Amino acid sequence: MASPKQQRIDPKSVPAPKKPAPKKSGRPGGRPPGAAPIPKATLGGWIGGARLQTLPLAIAPVALGTAAAYVVSHEPEDTGWHWLRALLCLAVALALQIGVNFANDYSDGVRGTDKYRVGPKRLTASGAVKPRTVLIVALVFFGLAAIAGAVIVWRTGQWWLLAVGAVAIVAAWFYTGGKRPYGYAGLGELFVFVFFGLVATAGTEFALAGTVTVEGWLSGVAIGLIACAVLMVNNIRDREQDKLAGKRTLAVILGDRPSRIVFGVLVLAPFGILAFFTLFYVNAYLVYFALLAAIPAVGITISAKTPGELIIALRLTTLTALLFGLGLGWAVAF
Repeated sequence: MASPKQQRIDPKSVPAPKKPAPKKSGRPGGRPPGAAPIPKATLGGWIGGARLQTLPLAIAPVALGTAAAYVVSHEPEDTGWHWLRALLCLAVALALQIGVNFANDYSDGVRGTDKYRVGPKRLTASGAVKPRTVLIVALVFFGLAAIAGAVIVWRTGQWWLLAVGAVAIVAAWFYTGGKRPYGYAGLGELFVFVFFGLVATAGTEFALAGTVTVEGWLSGVAIGLIACAVLMVNNIRDREQDKLAGKRTLAVILGDRPSRIVFGVLVLAPFGILAFFTLFYVNAYLVYFALLAAIPAVGITISAKTPGELIIALRLTTLTALLFGLGLGWAVAF
């Protein structure tokens, strides 16, 4: 009789070896066969995500508010702290601007809005960076703005300004974040006008001088209108794509031709306000040289037929904001 080792094994009784499970790509549904790997974000990609071309919108109102405060300040012994507070105001504005840019990248990316983009891909939508990472970077910049703002509050003793700063950060997030972002309901320009016009300019003057003058309010209105124009021309460029994505910007609501006309009004109206400053400040008329950037921006936007032309108009409009803010600030202060 054969021993157990010598007994023949029935091949049918031996289970078939299991095939190794396919490796997951880490993306929902797996990476399509043959698809090229997505390159990781480079330093240039992160700089692009910060959208440095929008930073003049943060610099200009702080320059105007600082100039207005410089005129009315009567505390020469505190000049050093005034300039420190001015730099802190600039830090708040820059950090908020960069923070909202990354927050928009994150929110539009996870919502799927940016998949319709025809321009450069954003960090989140392209898959080059994990959404959570972009979100963390946005929160870091919001945190930096909060820290700089807290130092300003500590130095001025105006604790109610904490509420203003908190509202600014919340508004920056819900521009495209949350379940009902107001940027998707045609209210983006209102946010820009209030926070990158009035609040940034008047807030800077108040932090430095403890008051807000007519110059502070009027220059805040002027630079706020130019900031709205920057957003408007950007949304005109993306109007068709935003419409497909269900993002109802003001450009989508108004339509193509009316949006271009409104853009022209937003860019040129501040030069009407500038006439007030020419009555009291001898060098204010020099700021009209900013029209050398503003008028071509309007002409290009009115006649543009390609996204590339509107990008040129966008850059000219941000240049207008910088020239207007720095130029008028210089004219008022000196």
